[in-house]
Amino acid sequence: MPKKILPRIAAVEAGNKPMTLRVRWQRSGEDTLIDVSDMIGAFRVFEPLRRDSALFRQAQVGEYGTDIVWPGDIDMAADTLWRLAQQQQGVTLSAEAFRHWRERHEFTLDTAAEALGISRRMVAYYEEGKKPIPRVVALATRGIELT
Repeated sequence: MPKKILPRIAAVEAGNKPMTLRVRWQRSGEDTLIDVSDMIGAFRVFEPLRRDSALFRQAQVGEYGTDIVWPGDIDMAADTLWRLAQQQQGVTLSAEAFRHWRERHEFTLDTAAEALGISRRMVAYYEEGKKPIPRVVALATRGIELT
């Protein structure tokens, strides 16, 4: 099994819109704008950030780039932020996860294509990582999981 490389953060700053962070990823050097408002609204630990926008703007990269930290022992993990960024950009399922889904259900390329209502060629593209997997296809795989 290949070694999983965790995302690392090189830099962070508050975005122009409330409850957004502009994150630069170490590996790719890519900047991503991430809306963290749902996460901050959902967990009590983030209440100080909800109440104080000046505190939110004090976001800093944590030790080793594995998280973003604020004063008062508040933090968000880099892998959580990476998944959130991927979701907000429409990348909802990795090629590896898609392949594992197909293998778990013992689908051939043809049967996976039929189950998802797409072409065999698109299944191959998604599995090889040559094309991003659309949200609707990712949701269809989850639906099939539940049946």
